[in-house]
Amino acid sequence: MYAVIASGGKQYKVETGQLLAIEQVTANVGETIEFPTLMVVNDDDLSVGAPYLNTKVKAAVIEHGRGKKIKIIKFRRRKHYRRQMGHRQNYTMVKITEIA
Repeated sequence: MYAVIASGGKQYKVETGQLLAIEQVTANVGETIEFPTLMVVNDDDLSVGAPYLNTKVKAAVIEHGRGKKIKIIKFRRRKHYRRQMGHRQNYTMVKITEIA
């Protein structure tokens, strides 16, 4: 059994017990959060929402953190132009506990 959920403008395919890094949410570590469900597949039974289903996916917040640093570089050859910048995206690690 798996489900497709929406969080932070993205869609994720999740199963029970899966660890997932999503966009940062405003929940404390240890709290349970619910996600709107777009689709649920249980063996041969497929349910698709328009846009959402009445079922909920529950997840426990494991930790908050920051991702790997990425470098952004703008460069024009022979023009003495170079700009360099970095970025680290915030994330929340959740563990899927229930697909109801």
